[in-house]
Amino acid sequence: MSVITKITAGCAGLLMAFSTAVKGGDAINIPTHNWSSQLVGAEIVGRLFEKVGAEVNYVPVDSSAVYQSMCENDIDIVHEVWQGAFGPAFEKVVDEGCVIDLVTHDAKTREEWWYPIHVEKHCPGLPDWEALRDCSAKFARADSNGKGVYLAGSASWVKHYPEMVDALGLNFVLKNVEGAAHWAELDAAVKQDKPIVLFNWTPNFIEALYEGKFVEFPTHDPKCFEDESWGVNPEAKYDCGNPKDGYLKIGVSHHFKDEHPRAYEVAEKINFTNLDIAQQSNYVDTDGMEVSEAAERWLAENEERWQSWIN
Repeated sequence: MSVITKITAGCAGLLMAFSTAVKGGDAINIPTHNWSSQLVGAEIVGRLFEKVGAEVNYVPVDSSAVYQSMCENDIDIVHEVWQGAFGPAFEKVVDEGCVIDLVTHDAKTREEWWYPIHVEKHCPGLPDWEALRDCSAKFARADSNGKGVYLAGSASWVKHYPEMVDALGLNFVLKNVEGAAHWAELDAAVKQDKPIVLFNWTPNFIEALYEGKFVEFPTHDPKCFEDESWGVNPEAKYDCGNPKDGYLKIGVSHHFKDEHPRAYEVAEKINFTNLDIAQQSNYVDTDGMEVSEAAERWLAENEERWQSWIN
């Protein structure tokens, strides 16, 4: 995620200025977040809207706050709603009627604890989650007081991992590491043959670089987040993993159709696959392209598809 550091600084101030300056304007406001496929996809969506005559603004917004911004009509569309990270926040505003659940992409997602394959020799029993209870000390660091360290990625990627660690009795602490530093930790651990477990997702560029596996926690069920009596720990919620084959959706503000009817028609047809999301990430994180270059490349390689979306 080499582009993350270019967009994270000053996001809050930019959003405040944006809300003051252009709220109620004629442009379509598309959020940008802190992972590469989202940034590239946002520009692809924006260029498609421009092809049907719309004006577009790209606005840095925290990925967990964006759904409230949609309710307030400050943001018009979120094209990458990942179920594991943002499902509860998204579904809440959909139920409230201020955001429309417009499209479910063909892409299937998973977001979970993950390890490179060499870790299995350090922690026999993986990918079963119970192996982590026996091997936690293998993942300890000098400042973790003997507990294993889980690299949880950005704090803005909302998870319930602290609650899950407690519910499943895992002797781990969470460490948030942003952007390129997250993947640098992985690269170093692979080169040095050290145990590491970190947040990962699919589709993503990492799967093209490193062989690895997701940790298999107890199977997700919505009751896991709502009912303490459900699951392996009858005294705690969140005693399960994230959804497998999770959804990837497009959500739009409740005013979007009335204010931008032509762009709304285009948005209804946009449909990304797992390969699309992986490619959009790979162009930046593996090939070193700038976001605009990556968007141009994807559009050039998929013209027949997007032409059907805008016509």
